[in-house]
This record gives sequence, structure tokens and C-alpha cells, in this order.
Amino acid sequence: MEARTPVFEEIDPGGDCDCPGCVHWRRVLPHSTPGRHHAAHRALILAAAASTTLVIGHTAPALAAPHTLDRPAVPAADEPNTPQGGKAPLHGPGGKPAQPAGPVKTPPTTRAEIIKRAKKWVTAKVPYSMSKYWSDGYRQDCSGFVSMAWSLTGNEWTGSLGQYGVRISEEELQPGDILLFHNPADPQKGSHVVIFGGWTDYTHTYYIAYESAPPHARRQSTPYAYWNHSDRYVAYRYKGLTSGTSTGKKPDTEQQAGTKSETGQQAGTKTETGQQGAAEPDTAKSASQKSPAPYPGRAHFGPGANNKHVTRLGRLLVERGAGHHYTTGPGPRWSDTDRRATQAFQLAQGWRGQDADGLPGPGTWKLLVTGKGKDIPAAATAAPPPEQPASHGVPGYPGRALFRPGADNQYVTQLGKQLVKKGFGKHYKTGPGPRWGQSDRRAVEAFQRTQGWRGGAADGCPGPETWRRLFA
Repeated sequence: MEARTPVFEEIDPGGDCDCPGCVHWRRVLPHSTPGRHHAAHRALILAAAASTTLVIGHTAPALAAPHTLDRPAVPAADEPNTPQGGKAPLHGPGGKPAQPAGPVKTPPTTRAEIIKRAKKWVTAKVPYSMSKYWSDGYRQDCSGFVSMAWSLTGNEWTGSLGQYGVRISEEELQPGDILLFHNPADPQKGSHVVIFGGWTDYTHTYYIAYESAPPHARRQSTPYAYWNHSDRYVAYRYKGLTSGTSTGKKPDTEQQAGTKSETGQQAGTKTETGQQGAAEPDTAKSASQKSPAPYPGRAHFGPGANNKHVTRLGRLLVERGAGHHYTTGPGPRWSDTDRRATQAFQLAQGWRGQDADGLPGPGTWKLLVTGKGKDIPAAATAAPPPEQPASHGVPGYPGRALFRPGADNQYVTQLGKQLVKKGFGKHYKTGPGPRWGQSDRRAVEAFQRTQGWRGGAADGCPGPETWRRLFA
């Protein structure tokens, strides 16, 4: 039996239809195609014409959709979708006239002022928009945000911001500089710009980024150079940048600091305590210029200290060859790592005994901040390996006490790095670091669950068996 295609009467009735409409159209149009329901056919023609009109009427807006993104939406904590508007005067097309063609104008400003303006938008949570303009006249997108922070005379975009800056290297980056990616082949695919706010730590793998991104202007820790297209971001420094500092005569006490030891004795003949000992380098004797940062005082260093000066000390020591002492950091909390690194620098100066106690006095500080004195010799960089604990008979496992809320030690860092290596790094937005946190607990719990453990066996706290399997 031959299969027949079903006929849907409301669209295509049989040719012998005797409805009044078909009878009328067969009489009026005797040469029309048989088998077609003419009333329905006419309605379809009218509907098609109306649809064509609607399509034509909406063609321009569809083609004018300005931004096609090259990636799906991602969580706000990661890379945002950041299309942008084009060049425009302040307050938009209806605002002040655009600047006439001519030399690029770069109004003078300072780094502090750039960051201050950026923070103002972040605090106000200025909503992200490619077409709206904030009360200060700048467009509420990524390039408008930088135009505002740099105090430009109009709204620029990623294709024009570069002419207001000079290219710099990663090592030269300082707060107020920008990281810019412009895709000339398709500017709306990935193009973005952020303001560099400073490195989060000495590894230079994360930095503080100020940016305008959905849903509003924000400040957050960001992987260098950015979440996506990282290798295509270029660093720029604003051409109109001024120092913003004034010079003047420094106090007599600071003028003499370059030639004193820790206790204020002549550095050429005295040690940290003022006793006769090995002389400091001649270069240190002639340091008569003002120190970039005055000595904050001994109270800021030692057990229990937690402040920015400890971080500054650590970074200076790393620059002088003490990097091998720091498995992470340096950070603001004083630790035995800081003491050992300071002591290594003091020993490199030829100081001994109490003069090399690992606590920085004014002489140690002066040598570090001015770049004077001797670096830690390469022979001293081969530090002896630390003793490996063996709690519960598992080599390397230090015990549960080191993985509790408030814990801050090298084993937390060691654990976190191994978890990342094993594929559990998605729980870390930054780090891993020495301070135990929820990111560590969640990563450990995820690893424990892959072992088939449940309940109390997957509590996120690394026991000896977790440690053994993780480091096996």
C-alpha cells in the first residue's frame, strides 16, 4: 500500500474543496493552480508581506548591534564581558564639542590622584554601560573609566588610549599605569583596559585591578595580565604623569644616617652595636642622601609584629639575595623566615654576634632602602633543607594542629600547592598561601571525596592518610 503524505486542511486542502471561498476564486481565476485553498493562500501572502516589512524595518538596528562577544558569560569574580563605546566628548554626543585635530593633550596628574579617582567610581559602584555617561562626563565602560582616572579631556576607547601613554615593561609597572588589550581585527572581541593598582605579593602573579566591568566598577585581585588574552595585554604609563612630591632640606639626623651603624656609631669602624668590628663598604659611608623610607623603629619588627614595614623589609631582602628563605610572601606578619633572611644580610656585612641577631636596626634598614652594603652571597643561597616532620608515621605530615582556623605556616602553603598540582586549584582565587582558609578546606574536601570518602572522613581537614595519598 502506497504511503500518502498527510494533508493539513488549514493550509493545503484537497483540490475539490467546495467552500464558498474556493468556489468564488475558481470562478474569478479559472487559470489558478488547482488544489490551493485561495482564501488561505491570500492570507499567507499578506502575512508574508507583513513579516517582510517587519524584517526590513528592523534590519538597521540588528546590523547596528555594536558588540559581539568572543566568549560566554562568566562569573563576576572572573573575567567580565566588557564591550565598549567609541570615542566621544564629555557627557556624550550631546555634550561639549570634540577637541579639534592636533597634538594629544595630556593634563598633568599624579599616581595618587589617578588611584583616588578610580576608587571614587568603585566606591560609588558606577553601573557598567556602553552608552551612559556618569555625572563627571565619562562613559561608564572600561575605556571611559580609564579616561576618567587619567583625567583626559574626552572619552577615549581601547583603540586610542595608547597614544596618551608610553609603553613600559612588566617590571616597571606602578599604581596608575594601565594594562591594555586592543584587538584591531575585531575591536569588540576581547578588547579591554584596566588600571594597575599594585602587585598582591612578590611573585608578581596577581595584581590589584581597577576596572569598569559588569555590573559596576570594581577593585579586585586579578591574574597577570588578565583572565583572557593575557599574552596580548600591553602596559602603558600616562604621559602627563608628575611626581607629585616636593623636595626640601632633610633633617640633620637623616643626613648622617648613611654613615652610622645600628646604634648610631660610625659605620666605617663600628658594627651594629657600636663595637669595633668589620667595616661596612665605602659606598655605605658616602650615603648622604635622604632615605626613601625612614627607619620605622625596632618595635615594628620581631615576634607578634604585623604591619606593612615587615612586608617592605622582606621585599628588600629578596632583592638582596634572600629570596630562598621565603617559600611564600613576604607578608606583613613577622616570622622566623624574616629573622633568618635579615640575619643572612647582616652576616653578609661582616657583622657577628648580637650585631647579626636577625632584627633590623637603623643601620640594616638604611643599607637595604638605599641599596648599599653587600648582597647576600650566592654561596649562602643553598639553605639546608628543613627537618621533615613525620606525624603518625607519615613522612612530611606535620599533624592536624597546623591545619586549623587561624593557622599560618609553610605547611599550609605546601598543601595548597600540591592540591593545585593535583587538579584542585579551582577553589583558590589567589594563592595558595600560608594562612589556612576556606579555599584550603574546600580543596582538601574535594580531594577526599575523590577517594570515595564521605561524612567525617571528608571533613576538609588533612589527616595523615590524606597527606600520604596527596603526596604519594
